[in-house]
Amino acid sequence: MGSVSAVPLLLALLACLLLSSCGDGDTTTRPESDRRPVIGQSGDDAAAPAELGFPVFATKNTTRVGGADVVANAAGSALATFPAAERAQRPKAVTLVDRDDWQAAISAAQLLAEPIGAPVLFTDGDDLPGATQAALDRLLPTGAPGAGRAQVIRVNTPARPEGFDDTNLEGGSPAAIALAIDRLHGNAAGRPSEAVVVASQDEPAYAMPAAAWAAKSGDPVLWTTRDSVPAETREAIDDHGRPRIYVLGPETTISARVAQELAALGDVRRIAGPDPVSTAIAFARFSDGNFGWNVVDPGHGLVFASTDRPADAAAGAPMARSGKHGPLLLIPDPAFLPTAVRDYLLDIQPGYESDPVRGVYNHGWLMGDESAISLDVQARIDALLEIQPVSTSSTD
Repeated sequence: MGSVSAVPLLLALLACLLLSSCGDGDTTTRPESDRRPVIGQSGDDAAAPAELGFPVFATKNTTRVGGADVVANAAGSALATFPAAERAQRPKAVTLVDRDDWQAAISAAQLLAEPIGAPVLFTDGDDLPGATQAALDRLLPTGAPGAGRAQVIRVNTPARPEGFDDTNLEGGSPAAIALAIDRLHGNAAGRPSEAVVVASQDEPAYAMPAAAWAAKSGDPVLWTTRDSVPAETREAIDDHGRPRIYVLGPETTISARVAQELAALGDVRRIAGPDPVSTAIAFARFSDGNFGWNVVDPGHGLVFASTDRPADAAAGAPMARSGKHGPLLLIPDPAFLPTAVRDYLLDIQPGYESDPVRGVYNHGWLMGDESAISLDVQARIDALLEIQPVSTSSTD
């Protein structure tokens, strides 16, 4: 394929992946607001703004990866992060995970961190969905030296794309898969990380924020039940040699007894709120040395995802570790912006005294179509991310 035709192909592929139902190739019943952007609309067409994708695809402070499923969202995120117009923009590898295996997907976000840098794409049983195959063909991974030059890292999935060198990670449980992922990353990095995150394998909404951090930091996401620590999780923590252990979620999700068991393996600290939304915000604010986002001021990227779609946490992980790095926040109801999220965005809203050009800015990436996050919620998020004038006058 010549360079002249490559750009239109990429535009068409991104349009399909970013704002359509094309994860499985079914585009027969898309709602009006879900149509993909059409490049080159004329001003004579009254529908031109909608056809161009606005405001659903993007507002001034938000961009939506608007797939109807995690397959399309992951493919769109990977292409947005690795546009692949030249070799330097291609990833070293991609990771393939089954679309229904949210625990493996969240743990696999660790492989997006250096030195491997592999975004997650999704399979469907033995098959590669159309969006995954199209993204893989565009990305053309160069081969990860830390993973035996593999271009594709298969995580507990039988699907195997043709024409790519691959390696396979297997495990009979979430904890076993996380151990295999962590060992691959540790070997590639030359040493294990100094910190690990332990999340609930039974409560996906509480675990979702861990994916963004794993993608940025390379810290593993390991798994536990509420009341017992799997042997493979103990083994993974032992590999790190008494690391700092960050338990994600309240005691109703991961008990005090589990925290006590983990304390025998390292220094344990809990990051939690009373619910998934507040736990995600607590993680966004958290700072402990070189661990934690510490997003307590303006000038950051933020990723928003629905708690009903836990694998979207992994699909959106490239947005957390590229461009404007930033944490994942949660939207439980597509039609409602949680008060806690509103208050947090107000707390970190940018401001300027005299000239907004000299200000700093926040930006939001929204994962999923309007069934995940509605246009009204998107508009509210946009307003809360907007830079605002700040008065410098004072009164006695």
